[in-house]
Amino acid sequence: METSIDEKIKSALECKTIVIVGISREPNKDSHKVAKYLKANGYRIVPINPFADEVLGEKCYKNLLEIPEEVQKTIEVVDIFRPSQEVLPIVEQAIRLKQKHGKPLFIWMQLGVVNVQAAELAEKTGLKVIMDRCMMIEHRRFNREHLPDERRLT
Repeated sequence: METSIDEKIKSALECKTIVIVGISREPNKDSHKVAKYLKANGYRIVPINPFADEVLGEKCYKNLLEIPEEVQKTIEVVDIFRPSQEVLPIVEQAIRLKQKHGKPLFIWMQLGVVNVQAAELAEKTGLKVIMDRCMMIEHRRFNREHLPDERRLT
């Protein structure tokens, strides 16, 4: 039987436009690896890094509010690779976008990123929250579950 967190994760993985907050230009960093994986698996990524012009061939923005409005309207998941104590202002920006455009739908805090105050605020405003999970790991887990039995073993 699936748990409600699994249902939430599946729902988030069905979304196609993901903002990667805290993406690194460094290929060996987790945020870069996850973004590259998501892009390779058909997701549209929108990178947020105030110190980069471009990552993985995509234009970088300083924060959520600097993303052009036509792109803001398409954001479904805000995937956060920042220290837990830096999450609240990101969630506050996501709430502003949700109030304006009805999106994003999800706040996703990566492995090791936990901010209960930000999560509660997000949920109060209708955003679904996934904390302390990796989108790449979850994508692989759910896609592996749907493989025929003989392929699941590899």
